[in-house]
Amino acid sequence: MTTMALGNLQNVNDSLQEQPIQLAETAANEPTQQPKRLRDSVAEAMQHYFQQLDGQPATEVYQMVLAEIEAPLLEAVMRYTRDNQTKASELLGLNRGTLRKKLKQYDML
Repeated sequence: MTTMALGNLQNVNDSLQEQPIQLAETAANEPTQQPKRLRDSVAEAMQHYFQQLDGQPATEVYQMVLAEIEAPLLEAVMRYTRDNQTKASELLGLNRGTLRKKLKQYDML
């Protein structure tokens, strides 16, 4: 991946990290407004990512997106289950061994 793509990956990551906070604040202040779906946030982030590439080649976008979404998902689930891997694996619908492999992959174990 090019330096431009790696820099933009951080922008996408920042966008994904900032978005839920903004959505939560909006939802708390305006109870009639529905929070944005994760799907919509990802679509917007990807559109922004491709615009920032400005025609430069990119590779392994699928892996990049999975890594950007999977790590915070695992962090949130582990926090929610208070680091109980059995509960986390059940919540995620993963085998406990698969969960442990993913936690190691993201240096969370």
